[in-house]
Amino acid sequence: MIKFLLWCILLVLCWPLALLALVLYPVVWLLLLPFRLLGIAVDGVLELVRAVILLPARILGGRPRQA
Repeated sequence: MIKFLLWCILLVLCWPLALLALVLYPVVWLLLLPFRLLGIAVDGVLELVRAVILLPARILGGRPRQA
């Protein structure tokens, strides 16, 4: 909702820039999609490594940390 309100303000102040942003937003989203997927994959791998490292402590009865 905030993005839409900011876009409306931009439309009032400078309508050519607002229309350019409206056209370029899907292109930028598609260009950034592989990086977002890579971030999800890296996060998953790091969580797996963390689980493997902490497995012996969990088996021996270590208490989980409070997050």
